[in-house]
Amino acid sequence: MTAVRLPDRATLLVTGEEAEAFLQNLVTDDVEQIGAGEVRPGALLTPQGKILFDFLVGRIDGGFRLDVATSARAALLKRLQLYRLRSRIGLAEGDEAVGAVFDDAAPAGALADRRFPDGVFRLYGMAAEGLPEDAGDFARLRLSFGVAEAERDFPASDVFPHDVLLDQNGGVSFRKGCYVGQEVVSRMQHRGTARRRLMVLRAEGHLTPGSVLLAGSGTPPLGDVLSASGEIGIALVRLDRLADALAAGRALSADGVPVEAEVPAWAGYALPEASGAAEG
Repeated sequence: MTAVRLPDRATLLVTGEEAEAFLQNLVTDDVEQIGAGEVRPGALLTPQGKILFDFLVGRIDGGFRLDVATSARAALLKRLQLYRLRSRIGLAEGDEAVGAVFDDAAPAGALADRRFPDGVFRLYGMAAEGLPEDAGDFARLRLSFGVAEAERDFPASDVFPHDVLLDQNGGVSFRKGCYVGQEVVSRMQHRGTARRRLMVLRAEGHLTPGSVLLAGSGTPPLGDVLSASGEIGIALVRLDRLADALAAGRALSADGVPVEAEVPAWAGYALPEASGAAEG
C-alpha cells in the first residue's frame, strides 16, 4: 500500500442545518448525491463560468468537508462568507492532515476519490498524521490519469470546467438547479462548444511545465503543458488542431521533446474529425 500525506492540501468545514442547501445552490457538483464513503470533485465558478476554486467535497457529521489547495483555502473561506448572507451555516478552517492512499485496498476510514476510476482514496485527520510527505508519487499518478488541480496545474479564473474534465468526472451537474456560472457551463454542454480539453502527454524525455505543444514548424500551437512529472504530463489542447495534426501524420513535441497525446482512458470524449484544412 502506498500512503502519503499531502501538505499542499487543507480542509474547510461547512456545517449547520442549511449546509447542504447552501453548497447545492453555489457549487458545480450535486452535493445531495455524495455518499458517506466518498469524496467528489466540485468547483466554485466565476459568473462567467470559469473555475475560481476547485476542491473535493465529502460528508462529515453535521455538514461537509471541502478539500482544497492550502494556498487557496483562506480565499475560498472569504468567498463563501460573502455568499453566506443569512444562511444558517458555520464556516471554519479545518486543522486535520490530508492524505492519499493508492495501489491497494482502502484502509479503515478511507474515502474513495471519485476523480479516479478505482483504487484511490483520501484520508483525513489522525489517519493521515505521520504519513510520509508525498515525494511526487501521487502527483505522478494524478497526471497519468489526467486529473488536474487548481493552483498546482492551472490558475484561478483561467479555465472552464469542461477544459479540465469536470464534466467527465461528476464535478459538474447538468440536472440540478442553478449555481454560480451555471448558465455558461450548461450552454457549453448543450451546444458542444468545448474547444479545449485536457490531454495526457507521454514523452520520450523530461517534460517542462509551461512549454508549448507543437506539431511541426510553421503550424499554430496546439496548447500548453500545464504540469509534468518526468516524462508524464498534462496539457490543455485545442482539439481541432490536434485532430488536424494527427490526420496529417505530424509528430508532436514540447520544447523539442517528442510526445504522444492521449485522451484519459476514463473520459468520454474523443477528438473531432480533422477539418482537412491543416497546413503542411
